[in-house]
Amino acid sequence: MSQTVDRALSILPLLAQGPADLGQVADRLGVHKSTALRLLRTLHEHGLVYRQQDQRYRLGARLFALAQEAVENLDVREIAHPHLLALNEQIGHTVHLAVYEESEVLYIDKVESRYPVRMYSRIGKPVAITVAAVAKLLLADLPEAERRAVAEKLDFPMYTSRSIPNAAAFLRELATVREQGWATDLGGHEESINCIGAPIRGADGRVVAAMSVSAPNVVVTADELLTLLPLVRRCADAITREYSGQTPQKEAQA
Repeated sequence: MSQTVDRALSILPLLAQGPADLGQVADRLGVHKSTALRLLRTLHEHGLVYRQQDQRYRLGARLFALAQEAVENLDVREIAHPHLLALNEQIGHTVHLAVYEESEVLYIDKVESRYPVRMYSRIGKPVAITVAAVAKLLLADLPEAERRAVAEKLDFPMYTSRSIPNAAAFLRELATVREQGWATDLGGHEESINCIGAPIRGADGRVVAAMSVSAPNVVVTADELLTLLPLVRRCADAITREYSGQTPQKEAQA
């Protein structure tokens, strides 16, 4: 039974490359045409493959519907939370997770630091979109025209002397973040708080969320916090792999 399932599933990546006829499927699987036909008929009955008028087979619409449903039901917070906890346990600083929804960047998870100093951020609360590291990561992934449209609509409050002052400077910062793959907020929102962040991506490579580590100057300096960037990026990459289904084993086989 396991061999039958394995063969049936092997047909799907073959057809993802384009339509194939019965002979091509049989040759790829290394089986007789009658065996390949039984497998294709079963997949066809479930809507996973479709037989065209030229007798070639292609992926069925049901497969795409299932994939879309699976993506819509993925909960990035549920997947990310254990990773955020592990990072917090390792470094002790506050860890945030944020998403971009309806023109706002919102915190959807937070793991508090282990020291007495607490940040005022709250789950469900919008972040300071023009300075926060997570906001920069999420907006940097937008298409250029959309980035410009968003920047032109924003106000640029000067929370501190390090806050981003205008749309032009903001767009330059987003371009840098997009190129380097990480972001910082070094005293841009609060003089005494520094933050570093990394993106979490979906299977299509687009940024679906962003995570960050924040700490006050009284605990670590900005330079000391920046030394943790490799750990933050590895954590984000681990969440990305789990969220997108790219397990280390699959990557090794690819």
